[in-house]
Amino acid sequence: MNQTTVFSDLKGGRLMLAAFVLALANFMVVLDMTIANVSVPHIAGSLAVSSSQGTWVITSYAVAEAICVPLTGWLAGRFGAVQTFGVSLLGFTIFSILCGLSTSLEMLVMCRIGQGLFGGPIMPLSQMLLMRIFPVEKQSQAMGMWAMTTVLGPILGPILGGTISDNWSWHWIFFINIPVGLACAFAVMRLLKSAETPTNKLKIDLGGLLLLVLWIAALQLMLDLGHERDWFNNPFIVILAITAFVGLIIFTIWELTDKYPIVNLKIFRYREFTISVLALAFGFGAFFGSIVLIPQWLQINLGYTATWAGLLTATMGFGSLTMSPVVAKLATKCDQRALASFGLCLLGGVTLMRAFWTTDADFMSLAWPQIIQGFAIPFFFIPLSNMALSAVRPDEMASAAGLMNFLRTMAGAIGASIAVTIWDDHAKVSRAELAGSLNIDETKNTLMGIGLNDQGAIAYIISLLDKESYTVSADYVFFTMSLVFFFAGLIIWLCPKPKKGVSAGEHMH
Repeated sequence: MNQTTVFSDLKGGRLMLAAFVLALANFMVVLDMTIANVSVPHIAGSLAVSSSQGTWVITSYAVAEAICVPLTGWLAGRFGAVQTFGVSLLGFTIFSILCGLSTSLEMLVMCRIGQGLFGGPIMPLSQMLLMRIFPVEKQSQAMGMWAMTTVLGPILGPILGGTISDNWSWHWIFFINIPVGLACAFAVMRLLKSAETPTNKLKIDLGGLLLLVLWIAALQLMLDLGHERDWFNNPFIVILAITAFVGLIIFTIWELTDKYPIVNLKIFRYREFTISVLALAFGFGAFFGSIVLIPQWLQINLGYTATWAGLLTATMGFGSLTMSPVVAKLATKCDQRALASFGLCLLGGVTLMRAFWTTDADFMSLAWPQIIQGFAIPFFFIPLSNMALSAVRPDEMASAAGLMNFLRTMAGAIGASIAVTIWDDHAKVSRAELAGSLNIDETKNTLMGIGLNDQGAIAYIISLLDKESYTVSADYVFFTMSLVFFFAGLIIWLCPKPKKGVSAGEHMH
């Protein structure tokens, strides 16, 4: 597949329109990773499930997407990149409608899985098609626009999700995809016909695919159900853990020995790729865990509406948009390991600031870490992606990009599950400790002395214990995440020194 071919019929306005459509489609899929975050309490309340069960709405989408991303190369080679892209958009739109019509958690999770399966190929294919339709000298600007949509999606998701959930209903966070999905699918089929890639009757590594689905599904179910079922004291969780572990080992051996592997694991032979992707996975896991946890803590503990929780989460947008073009330029002049390490350590410092949050914190105390985080994200995201992709041969680029997206998405899903699990479990421990250190009779008498009746005083004490225990627990999670960021910022120095001025885009030619 020649990624530097320029298609003569796409010039001027038509070329810009095609680029806008590809970027918009990518934006819609990235947006859906976070639009449900602030809506989890609304969804959980509406469907009468716990908040931790409501988190399945986020993780099921992320895992389904992670399973499908490595298949992108095979799908594009078998059916053509443009056709695969168009069908993925239509499938994504249909499952968005079904998500909005869901009446139970089971139905919603199943439809989110469908959304993720069709959404998976959209991100890497939008990237690849942009490279195909732009001339070499303009490809970096095209990738800049693509990167902007990837950064904007997680930022605008909580604002849109919060506003829609508060003012209409959570169902509309899925219905808003309908006009965008249909318009993009129609435009892609009309505009990009000539950009279609050649197709072959490629063999599919069915064994590898089944093993991939098996171990990822087992791992995610273990993470989601673990804290509800007392982890390894439950035989079902033990079976899931063994299935995930054994499945991963068999999958690895299978893929390394298969002639047509569905996931090209041999790319891990490049030290620069392996370390960069590992740092990216640790960083993104901690980052995604925090953007899932913060809106829930704000709504459950501080009484924020979904809209205000979304606005607070989104204050990182300004820094991300400002610094993205600056970091892209710096990456061609500076040691990218230093940029990545700076970004990850800054994220660690910001997360450590959150470890001192209290229940009486005002909006700006909570917003400052978000604002600083916005400036740190491009330093973490851009150099690591560049280093990973510039380490591999041009013919391995598609596999490397798929593998990187796969591990980043999986890390996000695992990070979210672990963050919510630790938050829930540690809150119970904190509550017991706080209750033990509180003289309940004395506190009750004091409250009754200021006018509360017996029941009112007890209800107030219970509410106070709940609030404080969840805050102490959230602080503990943030402290743990800050250590993960610092660890990722240190391991990046294990990479060999990258050549100056080499970016992923340039290596693609």
